[in-house]
Amino acid sequence: MLLHACNGIGRLARLMLSDRKANFTVMAALSAPVALALAAVAIDEASIYTERREAQAMVDLAAITAASNMTNVNAAVVTTLTDNGMPGVVVQSSGQTIEPAVGKTVVTVTPGRYVASGANVGQRFQASITPYNAVRVTLKKIPARYFASSLIPTPVIGTQATASMTPQATFSVGSRLASLDGGILNALLGGLLGSNISLSVMDYNALISADVSVLSFVDGLATQLNLTGVSYSDVLASKATVGQIATAMANVPGLGNTAKAALQTIASKSTSTVQIPLSHLVDLGSVGKLGLGQRPAGLGVDASALGMLTAAAGLANGSKQVDVALGATIPGVLSTTLAIAIGEPPQSSPWLAVGEAGTVVRTAQTRIKLLVTVGVGNPNLGGGISLLSVKLPLNVEVAYAEAKLTDINCPTGPDSLKVTIAAKPGIAAVNLAASDADNSPTAFADFSNPQSFSDANIADVSLNLLLLKIPLILVKGSAGADITNVSPTNLVFNKTEIAAKTIKTTPTRDITQTLTTSLVDKLSLSVNALGILGLDVTALLGTVKPAVTTLLKTVTAPVDTLLYNLLDTLGVHLGVADVRVTGATCGRAVLVQ
Repeated sequence: MLLHACNGIGRLARLMLSDRKANFTVMAALSAPVALALAAVAIDEASIYTERREAQAMVDLAAITAASNMTNVNAAVVTTLTDNGMPGVVVQSSGQTIEPAVGKTVVTVTPGRYVASGANVGQRFQASITPYNAVRVTLKKIPARYFASSLIPTPVIGTQATASMTPQATFSVGSRLASLDGGILNALLGGLLGSNISLSVMDYNALISADVSVLSFVDGLATQLNLTGVSYSDVLASKATVGQIATAMANVPGLGNTAKAALQTIASKSTSTVQIPLSHLVDLGSVGKLGLGQRPAGLGVDASALGMLTAAAGLANGSKQVDVALGATIPGVLSTTLAIAIGEPPQSSPWLAVGEAGTVVRTAQTRIKLLVTVGVGNPNLGGGISLLSVKLPLNVEVAYAEAKLTDINCPTGPDSLKVTIAAKPGIAAVNLAASDADNSPTAFADFSNPQSFSDANIADVSLNLLLLKIPLILVKGSAGADITNVSPTNLVFNKTEIAAKTIKTTPTRDITQTLTTSLVDKLSLSVNALGILGLDVTALLGTVKPAVTTLLKTVTAPVDTLLYNLLDTLGVHLGVADVRVTGATCGRAVLVQ
């Protein structure tokens, strides 16, 4: 009986354990709220993740758009986000704190500078550093929630993107293109190159009008220097002689036959073995990273053949003096002697550069001594007094001219391309006087020390006594003028002007026709009576001075022309900076972070 009872209890227990319907119902009832909450959180989290990815995509697009519109970054970001459905976009300015809310998106737009070569990736973007080439956009917003708003704290989506665009331009300074005197060019270029150059005006005009592809020129130099498998920057890190430079220019495809022959002649005549750092002549910027034979998309890199040649000749000459005897090439002038010293541009600035905003090119400093001996004609001043000789000693010092690339802009696309160059002409000091460096070529070519000036011997006067000519007085004097047009002038080049390689200049003051005339007018003369007692010096000077100044004024105009042709040849001009932009591109904005 007891056994039967135990068996019954066992069967009941087994039946109860095998019937689990009631247990699951209870468990389901207890876990349903938790399961629903988890499902709600999962759905909302998935929605937030998707919304965050969409926000990141829109921030990326906004950063790219802003980098393409660097002058109006806030409007570019707001427009981009609004057009893509981002609600209530508000720009948070520096110093503000705006919290995002439902229906309000807060963005921070920070222009700055991105340097791709930085070692630390996080430090490559430098906020608010000019010139700007990048924009960082930061976005904060409250995402939409559907089921779990009462279960989890209010989340904030935060995304960030940095985009950069590097507009570039090719530009040069000082390459004045004018009709030049062939004789002066031959004498000057021959002096710089240490050879006898004999080219015609036609040859020089061909070089003036010729432009060479700088990249093809560097390709040719690489061949001469036996450099293979390298970049353009590697070639420009080397040195070459002016003869090698002229040869490479002559071999550039597309060069006219006359210009090609002229360059070949110069290359064969150049005896200078001085090797100049090519980086002092050309700086290709980021284009230099390209391998030989490669070309940058949409960016022309061309240069004036004559400008590059004379810049190279000046660099090869270093800080040495060039003496040129120009003879009696000016009517009324018995002789003209010329001395020129050319210094290096400060900080080894190149003559031509490819770069972005902030890039600077400069001309070299130049010193000129010009001694003009004037023909007296009828020397008789009356009373037995004769004017024996008259001299015009001119000293010109021109500091470097500078061109700084300040902006490249394409506000409505490539056809609206504009390049702005801040051009500053070289400061000039002109003295009709004797220089302390007249007898010292070393001092004349030392640009680290300023020149000092004193009264020069202007005229010799004699007294005719019977058949004798007795030296009577020595007329001494000096005058000086400074040209201080040093404020930079913004020169703006549009797409058409860039394609035409138009030259633009800073405003020119009215000095080219009045320079030596004004010096003569300012000339302060004194006399040395050469030890003759009882001579009325004042009265004698009153007789001599008008004759001397009148005679000097007869040659001031042609001397002006000579002086400016010399400076033209050297690529500099008093009170003027000549600038050319031969290529430019606004580039393409890309995400960098």
